[in-house]
Amino acid sequence: MMSEFITVQVGQCGNQIGSAFWPLVLQEHGIETQRKCHSKQLQRRSTQTQKRLFDAFHSFFWNPDGTSEADYKTLADLESAKIKARAVCIDMEDSVVAHFRTGQFRNLFDDTCLLTNYPGSGNNWAEGFYAHGGEYQERILNLLQRSAERCDRLHGFLCLFSLGGGTGSGLGSATIEILADNFPYVGRFVNCVYPAENEDVITAPYNVTLATKKLTEHASCVFPVDNKALLDICSRLKSSKSMQGVARYIASCKPFQDMNSIVVNMLLHLTSGSRFPGALNVDMNDLYTNMVPFPRLHYICSSLSPLLFSSAGSCSSQWTKVKQDDLFTSAWSRDNQLLRVDPLGGVITGAAVLGRGLLSVSDMHRNINKFQNKMRFVPWSCGDAIKIGICSVPPPGHSASLLSLVNTTNISSLFSRVAQKFNTLYRRKAHAHHYMQVPGFSEEDFTSSLESLYEAEEGYNKLIQTKTQTVPRLEVL
Repeated sequence: MMSEFITVQVGQCGNQIGSAFWPLVLQEHGIETQRKCHSKQLQRRSTQTQKRLFDAFHSFFWNPDGTSEADYKTLADLESAKIKARAVCIDMEDSVVAHFRTGQFRNLFDDTCLLTNYPGSGNNWAEGFYAHGGEYQERILNLLQRSAERCDRLHGFLCLFSLGGGTGSGLGSATIEILADNFPYVGRFVNCVYPAENEDVITAPYNVTLATKKLTEHASCVFPVDNKALLDICSRLKSSKSMQGVARYIASCKPFQDMNSIVVNMLLHLTSGSRFPGALNVDMNDLYTNMVPFPRLHYICSSLSPLLFSSAGSCSSQWTKVKQDDLFTSAWSRDNQLLRVDPLGGVITGAAVLGRGLLSVSDMHRNINKFQNKMRFVPWSCGDAIKIGICSVPPPGHSASLLSLVNTTNISSLFSRVAQKFNTLYRRKAHAHHYMQVPGFSEEDFTSSLESLYEAEEGYNKLIQTKTQTVPRLEVL
């Protein structure tokens, strides 16, 4: 039996990512979500692959009957079996979560696991963390416990939210703290979105800094992405000549749909080793053990290849075969990074290369050896600190894909940018009174969060100065 994950979607951005997440999960399992689609991809899959998909179905879905042999092909099949997504959706506005109640997938979500309020957090971390976090703490805990009790082998919580607004950063931080207090031995894997430089929320630097402190203290692993990197990827793909034949993968009217689809495909790849079998499988706990040498230095850079996965709502039956050497070149490229950080430019404390589909161990080693000379590892890694994983089930529409994960000291540049923007506002105490008016918030929250940011930056920078120590052998007297 494969592992199970509970997605915790907080705020508008977190639930928008969730809106793209569930259609792609269903697509991965060959379940038709649109009438015009005939799932020709499933016809290409072998009987063995289809069985693996059915066996892993419970990783993201709960069947009240407890049966696992059913062959689900349409949303009607899921509805008749009363299948529910393992999801907790929280927002202090009702605009996005309302689609889960009334939209195409309304029968997939348990209404008791949806929590909304009005009128929101006003782009104020303190409102989200102290006001809403205090008011809804017990209800959020009940939602999490109800979802956890439906699991047989709970592997971890996938937490999705942004750090620029008030609900995602504030209530998302409060939720992470609730998870750490009540589920201390269950992984808390956070996928958070850092705002772009031209963010329209003027108080975003405060929210990001305050939320990053909580992530440093309470998350198991953080897989950050930023809007600027995602936007650059989407713009490059739309203008690329290679897109002429596959333009249907790119959304034409819904903003952020492509960006969200890229994030979702990264998450599905990230969890594939825990959900599907493989000759050289890697689950999330393996990644945490191998890539986080110190508890608070758990920020992982990610890049994906290929990037042209199907987005939500697409139903292409085209099967794309990708050259393995091109996969590796793209996976290490700065253009494919989901965060504006050059992972190979700093000192690497841990790295992982996770493959899906038609990949061999020998090809993995051959291509990794090409890039090892370009990397600088911490002294204790002996230059071979790259975890390799191969999952036998490929993503829909592709013969193979690759996910590169790197814990690099260059992540300190992200903290430096955040601190600089924070100081620009806080030097004049601009907009600080909105936070000070919230009961429970004090000026110490500002100062301690900035100190935490500097400590994380310094922790990574210290690793750059780490020297190799030669310990003389003990002489036998």
